[in-house]
Amino acid sequence: MINHVWGLLTHPSQELRQIKHEGESIRHLYAHHVLLMAAIPVICAFIGTTQVGWDFGEGHTLKLSAFTALYSAVIFYVLILAAVALMGRVIYWMARRYPSRPSWQSCTLFAGYAATPLFLAGMVALYPIIWLCLFVGIIALCYAGYLLYLGIPTFLNIDRQEGFIFSGSTFAIGVLVLELLLGLTVLLWGYSSRLL
Repeated sequence: MINHVWGLLTHPSQELRQIKHEGESIRHLYAHHVLLMAAIPVICAFIGTTQVGWDFGEGHTLKLSAFTALYSAVIFYVLILAAVALMGRVIYWMARRYPSRPSWQSCTLFAGYAATPLFLAGMVALYPIIWLCLFVGIIALCYAGYLLYLGIPTFLNIDRQEGFIFSGSTFAIGVLVLELLLGLTVLLWGYSSRLL
């Protein structure tokens, strides 16, 4: 798993070809990549929100209790896992119109590995400052878009020029899914902190 992460950061084209060649199953993807990588933002957010607290500037800091943070972290983790599966399904649905007709398994593998920069960006939640989280998140989102663009010809066998349009559409839907995920997390934190 670590080899793929390092490879996606240092030589993404070659690493995406190697991942495709391995023919990994969805179960293996989740067991060896997604379950572990999705834990990074969850654990970092738990530590950051209970020990440091969200810094909104001007001395306004919001700390969560350990119970509230744990409850929120479990739900956030499940939402991340569901978001990867959802993006795999979206990519599969969008790719049906192309002659290559990639499998659902290939599309889900592609979604799981393309999300790697977003998982790694979750480390910034250890010290949750809004502007820093946004800055790192935007960089990770841009790199995930780059992985989408590089991986479409490799994973989905779609021509690079058509892949540019495909990656743009996939990127837009991915941003909406990410916003939904973050919105649900904020609502969850707000709701659970009122209950406790």
